[in-house]
Amino acid sequence: MCQLLGMNCNTPTDIVFSFEGFRHRAGLTDSHSDGFGIAFFEGKGVRVFRDNKPGHSSPIADCVKQYNIKSLNVIAHIRKATQGDVNIENTHPFMREIWGENWVFAHNGNLVNLPVTETIFYQPIGTTDSETAFCYMLEQLKTRFKHKPGEEEIFEAIQQISNDLARYGTLNFMLSNGEWMIVRCSTNLHYITRQAPFGKAQRVDDGGVIDFNDYTKEGDKVTIITTVPLTKDEVWTKMDNGGFVFFKNGDKVWEVLGTPNAAPIDVNIHRTLFRHAFFIMQSTHR
Repeated sequence: MCQLLGMNCNTPTDIVFSFEGFRHRAGLTDSHSDGFGIAFFEGKGVRVFRDNKPGHSSPIADCVKQYNIKSLNVIAHIRKATQGDVNIENTHPFMREIWGENWVFAHNGNLVNLPVTETIFYQPIGTTDSETAFCYMLEQLKTRFKHKPGEEEIFEAIQQISNDLARYGTLNFMLSNGEWMIVRCSTNLHYITRQAPFGKAQRVDDGGVIDFNDYTKEGDKVTIITTVPLTKDEVWTKMDNGGFVFFKNGDKVWEVLGTPNAAPIDVNIHRTLFRHAFFIMQSTHR
């Protein structure tokens, strides 16, 4: 399946350090090489970059690194296709308008035999289960609420709609309107909130090191959410399976607990196993 990366913070922040490790998983340290995408909220607008080429080698991904965009909410995705061809229209994240806002959605999982429902407002452009689920979610919200409801009402409605969709398979997702981010874990999602006192961190995938003191100030709060932890020397929180979190300004505002996972992922073992499998595959096809 795919992998997700999100950022929610209280001051415009760039995601380059996390994204550089994340994109290694799109064909180098992992096999999510069927396209990548990343969306940056800027005020009411959104900058979206997508490519159906592997993220580790995509010139568009290089552009994202060089652009150094600062944002309060970012959603990124590297794809390992389960449904739909490898093309731009099937590349996450997906974006739609609702109540005069841009909403961005990315999904990791596989939803099988989703119900065919009559849609009035939202239809998928591509052929993925992910975009179909996003359209279904927005259609349900638009039907329930004529006008934009409060944040807590939105969070509760998203839980109900998502749990209905989850009956059809695996549903890890990130959803944002630029002010908040809602995250649902079905199998694997981890998060970390960085705030003063800041320290150093080393990436799992390529060993890159950063001292956050060089880039932050007192009062900054940055939450990073991802499928598998990106750093080896920080404490990441594993979300419960079936759990939800509502993040805003880098804070965890509301959380709905699910079922705790049996054991956390050892990211070093995960990388070693992938490299071993990749070596065997290369040896077989020489």
